[in-house]
Amino acid sequence: MDVEILARLQFAFTISFHYIYPPLSIGLGLLMVIMEGLYLRTGQKVYETMCRFWTRIFALTFGIGVATGIVMEFEFGTNWATYSRYVGDIFGSALAAEGIFAFALESGFLGVLLFGWNRVSSRVHFIATVGVFLGSMFSAIWITVANSWQQTPAGYQIVGEGLDARAEIVDFWAMVFNPSSVDRLTHVWIGAFLAGAFLVLSVHAYYLLRGRYVDLSRKAFKIALMVATVFSLSQLFTGHRSAEYVAEHQPAKLAAMEGHFDASGPADLYLVGWVDKERQTTTGIGIPGGLGFMLEQDFDAPVTGLNAFPEEDRPGQINAVFQFYHLMVAIGMILIGLTLLAVFYWWRGRLFEQRWLLWAFVWAVVLPQMANQFGWYTAEMGRQPWVVYGLLRTSDALSSVVTANQVLFSLIGFTIIYAILLALFIYLLNKKIKHGPYDESDIDDRPLQENIARVAGGQL
Repeated sequence: MDVEILARLQFAFTISFHYIYPPLSIGLGLLMVIMEGLYLRTGQKVYETMCRFWTRIFALTFGIGVATGIVMEFEFGTNWATYSRYVGDIFGSALAAEGIFAFALESGFLGVLLFGWNRVSSRVHFIATVGVFLGSMFSAIWITVANSWQQTPAGYQIVGEGLDARAEIVDFWAMVFNPSSVDRLTHVWIGAFLAGAFLVLSVHAYYLLRGRYVDLSRKAFKIALMVATVFSLSQLFTGHRSAEYVAEHQPAKLAAMEGHFDASGPADLYLVGWVDKERQTTTGIGIPGGLGFMLEQDFDAPVTGLNAFPEEDRPGQINAVFQFYHLMVAIGMILIGLTLLAVFYWWRGRLFEQRWLLWAFVWAVVLPQMANQFGWYTAEMGRQPWVVYGLLRTSDALSSVVTANQVLFSLIGFTIIYAILLALFIYLLNKKIKHGPYDESDIDDRPLQENIARVAGGQL
């Protein structure tokens, strides 16, 4: 296996693992703000208790997210030196902005969030919770801006020639608000909110099925369900907007996403299918002309296909892009259906009687994570063969001195370390969930019937 494939596999593996945690941190941050805000508004201790509980889980996801994110910065220098030189001015400014506007805000309030309970006033602690949440949001802004610039470059000029060329910023705000950054950012944010909401739904559905912390879990489940419903529906609109920018700025990617080969002709909108790259055919179940209707509200509208581009300018793994994209869309529809069904039973007053539905929410925790991963795979694999779209090819972005054996050795090492980190994360998360939202010293804060049940069960 050559060095380019290994370097791409290594970066894909490390960022895929890292991307489990930041969306959870952002999503849990929003839920924590809502929970603590309800405590301040109502004075009900149950909201403070659930916020304390999720703060402990937030700390776990935040810590592992920081640790796994550092690795990628080293990979830019070791494996992708030409890329680093080419985009250093762009990426460096975005990372500097993240440090100033995001990391400083997060780190400044994180200590108060974690250790400020009973040490500062409730209002000051709420401000700290909001500060940490906003810090995580700002962090997503600058990382997404940097990545979006690679998809749709703007506000730059090229200095130098050949492999010594590099991009320099000439208009900072044009770089920040490049054609894809806003749409992609809202899509990323909403995916993060869904990841956090479905983790809360999963844990409290489990508690309800086991008859534990019933009063608290019913309230927490309803809060998370409202968030999940709003943002699962919102993702439809941001997803559509993202498809429109891809059609305008990266037509080869859109053609791969729908397996459309005809250089300029009506394109089907597939529900499921399979792409045969060699025969240039796509078989499956779809809506004839549906892609043109989605983009232009005309079933006969021509859509640029893969044959409009030279072979060397098309994504290499067309079927993989197609499958990842359609899996992401399918999961999005499942999340919408699941949340709307739960809202229907809530409206009928029978939500917590549906044990099968609660079990569905227990296991649905993996779905937003899968959708986030599949969406990233679609975006990055669909951009190939470019690492900076239309400007720098992936094959030209590699370090000239790194060898395949070196990359393979480090990939094996990262795989072992990350497997240990994942096992540690699952162990600690499971431990915190089993412990529950209450400390033993909080017995007087629990509903009376729960304390009686625990005494009868020999837990106290």
